[in-house]
Amino acid sequence: MKGTSLKGAWKVATVMGIPIRVHFSWLIVFGLITWLLSSRYFPTVAPDLPIASYWMKGALAAVLLFVSVAFHELAHSYVAMKYRLSIESITLFIFGGVAQMKGEPPHPKAEFWIAIAGPASSFFLSGIFFILTMNSSGGARPLFAYLTQINLIIGVFNLIPGFPMDGGRVLRAAIWGRKKDYFYATQKASSIGRGIALFFIFFGLFSIFTGGMGGLWLMFIGWFLYTAAQASYQQATLQEVLSGIRVQDIMVREMETIDPSIPIDEAVDSYFLRYGYGGFPVIDDGKFLGIITLKEVKDVPREDWKKVKVSKVFVRHDKKWEISPDADAIKALELMIKEDKGRIAVTDKDRIIGLITRNGIARYVQIKGK
Repeated sequence: MKGTSLKGAWKVATVMGIPIRVHFSWLIVFGLITWLLSSRYFPTVAPDLPIASYWMKGALAAVLLFVSVAFHELAHSYVAMKYRLSIESITLFIFGGVAQMKGEPPHPKAEFWIAIAGPASSFFLSGIFFILTMNSSGGARPLFAYLTQINLIIGVFNLIPGFPMDGGRVLRAAIWGRKKDYFYATQKASSIGRGIALFFIFFGLFSIFTGGMGGLWLMFIGWFLYTAAQASYQQATLQEVLSGIRVQDIMVREMETIDPSIPIDEAVDSYFLRYGYGGFPVIDDGKFLGIITLKEVKDVPREDWKKVKVSKVFVRHDKKWEISPDADAIKALELMIKEDKGRIAVTDKDRIIGLITRNGIARYVQIKGK
């Protein structure tokens, strides 16, 4: 499954140059799986083993499940890199794994092979563990049998056509190939994904009321899929509206700038309150120094506004917070999200010629959007 990286994750390994991270929520899964296998599964299928053996096998099975999910995501990543798409990291969390891929597949064929690689790898592992099951005995046999089943389930589950799951991406590849429209395919696949997610939620709710097992878990999965599908739909709409739009088409050209020598109270009264903007460039003798926003103002106690000058609190400019006027608007938005900035400088030959803001992009999308 492809997505964005998650906060609260720790790097545990690097494979093929890709950092493998574990989100803290995976620890919940690790503990739950170890407990369930040690207290229920192994005592049932291998009743003659000592209790310590059950816990060792439960923990080992949880670790191998971790490896299996990582292998699944690495399969996606390997094929993606064959199509010259870079992978920033792989994060394992409570619902599985996420490969953070930069960019989108270049064509439907690439989308199909990248998507199908994950389930195929899980079926491959299921076959390997099945062979090990048939050729093992004692306590190892139920361990391999569990891994055979769980990898088969992972492969089948990911083929459900609920975008952004792998099956949903295969569906998008098919629609994309037929309609020759990436944005339409993404929106259509996302809509179907939301429908499948709602089915999970209502079926889980029905299971709870009828005493079925796993109803709450199905609702959680459905909610997660619905949220992911909705986000994918909105992202596709955003990309479609901004397609072909350059920074210079949206940027603010008529800038109000602040002198670093004025006190904060004057900046508030004469700029923030007067113009209503969330931030202003700080320029001294024609030189762009940085930007002051409401965040920096609020960090200063109100009683000190008269004596603290803008020069003491503004955020000094960094080259990584600027963009060319000829760049795509979507690239500017991605940069702002990555750097957690509400606005970035538009520069030409080391000279600031405007600002592009999240609010400005949002207004453009709202006006031009369907």
